[in-house]
Amino acid sequence: MDTTIPGNEPTPSVQIDADRLEANITAMASSTRARGVALRPHAKTHKIPEIAALQLAAGAVGLTVATVGEAEVFAGAGVEDIFIAYPLWVDSAKGDRLRRLAAVARITVGVDSAESATALARSLGAAAGEVAVRVELDSGHHRSGVASGDAAGVAVAAAKAGLRVTGAFTFPGHSYAPGMPSTAARDEDKALSQAAAGLRAEGFAAAELSGGSTPSALMGGTATELRPGVYVFGDAQQWELGTIGPDNIALTVAATVVSHHRSTAGEPGHFLLDAGSKILGSDRAAWATGYGRLLEHPEARIVALSEHHATVQWPAGEPLPARGTRLRVVPNHVCLPVNLVDEVQVVRDGAVIDRWAVAARGRNS
Repeated sequence: MDTTIPGNEPTPSVQIDADRLEANITAMASSTRARGVALRPHAKTHKIPEIAALQLAAGAVGLTVATVGEAEVFAGAGVEDIFIAYPLWVDSAKGDRLRRLAAVARITVGVDSAESATALARSLGAAAGEVAVRVELDSGHHRSGVASGDAAGVAVAAAKAGLRVTGAFTFPGHSYAPGMPSTAARDEDKALSQAAAGLRAEGFAAAELSGGSTPSALMGGTATELRPGVYVFGDAQQWELGTIGPDNIALTVAATVVSHHRSTAGEPGHFLLDAGSKILGSDRAAWATGYGRLLEHPEARIVALSEHHATVQWPAGEPLPARGTRLRVVPNHVCLPVNLVDEVQVVRDGAVIDRWAVAARGRNS
């Protein structure tokens, strides 16, 4: 594979390696298929219909999204089965949008309280039965969701309100930390199993059990469906967690060395790239060793970000790359750079072969 950065493109720019992208899509689809688990990738990672089409062609049963706006974009692109995997609070305007979506696609929405279920049903009116709901569980991430023992109560309230309950879901987000993926997978299995038992006891027999994060996606055994998102590109967090290796990272930000910093003899060198937080994003987990990494230089770290520049720490004793050198930056959290640009460049064999619009960019409601 040619690793040349196209020289005629301005920097910074978000570039997707087509070969790696396709390999990542194929690998996850094959792994879930072998386990007999449905794959519903989270499209908030890429927000790009062309990538969704590749995922569906590889066997995904549908897509996961974060917002009604994202669902509208992908339904408009022909996706027929979409899960909005958050406990929405639906007012009349959003209810109208959900009704229109349900006319063209199978739409499922998350709920995690009797109140949110009642509000959803009220806003949907006569169309309440046309939108499916899943009850969200808190399996250890402690963001949203109910305890697994309370899932059946929420499901009963949703059904009484006129909604069609199809199962339960969870996000084991505590998998995004060193040593935690297997623990999070066990927590997910326990929560889904307990919720399923409670749902069956209340007469919800054929429950869909949805889970999965990229670090833990292939570790659990209870979910009937998995919703990883970052796997499609990889990022510096996944690299550091050991979930993905540098040879599989498909999205990088092409950046140019614009300035050098003097350094004391024997100390690490520093230089500046023309890619800052406005294209890399500023996420940095407490355990992360920097704000990003350089794909071909694994010992280097981005140690500071400003809006338009990144400060790179270079190994001591090694000459700094010349000004004007183009380097590939691996962002910490890949979902952010995609949402910060209007289009991405698709690269194969060192050449830009296509440009994809980030069609769901900014669709936050």
